[in-house]
Amino acid sequence: MNTASDPTKLSRVIPGFEGIKRYWDHKRQAFSAKLLPGEYYVTGSGEIISTVLGSCVAACVRDKALRIGGMNHFMLPICAHIGVWENTHNNLATRYGSFAMEHLINTIMKQGGKRNNLEVKLFGGGSVLNTLMDIGDRNIQFVKDYVRTEGLHVVSEDLAGPYPRKVIYFPATGRALVKRLRSLHNDTLVQREQRYRYVLDEQLVKGDVDLF
Repeated sequence: MNTASDPTKLSRVIPGFEGIKRYWDHKRQAFSAKLLPGEYYVTGSGEIISTVLGSCVAACVRDKALRIGGMNHFMLPICAHIGVWENTHNNLATRYGSFAMEHLINTIMKQGGKRNNLEVKLFGGGSVLNTLMDIGDRNIQFVKDYVRTEGLHVVSEDLAGPYPRKVIYFPATGRALVKRLRSLHNDTLVQREQRYRYVLDEQLVKGDVDLF
């Protein structure tokens, strides 16, 4: 088959994102990148980006002039297994969130985006993990502080609440679809976030903040 006549065979991906799971969305007639916790993706070729969020937060950022944008999916570590949240831990944990945001924004800018053209949408931070600390609230507080400090333009948000969310983002247009999941048929999402949180906490203790 001639791949030039079959869009499902074309795969235009920015170098560095080859490991992100992508598939052809027949309904929307476009490639879709599916993010797991700790991942991010940037595209300028009309692709879709999707993820499912529990306590994690996703920032959808795009250059509205160039129609280049992406999404991240991150959580701040809390070091719950050592029983404290000291200032040193808080400062180091914030670096995780900053890395997640900066990787996304810097990649967009490397593709030609300009900071004054960026628009942001924020999602997630639900209370879905059974912990003594509200991880979702901490993630929300961080991302709101970050966009305010950096002077980024937030055009919409859907944050907090007792439910997970499925987010589908269209960087070319800035459109975002959000489905609030009132119930889960299995505990895959919770288990995934618990594993991710454990890895983050271990990295926090070791002082390793390179998420990507």
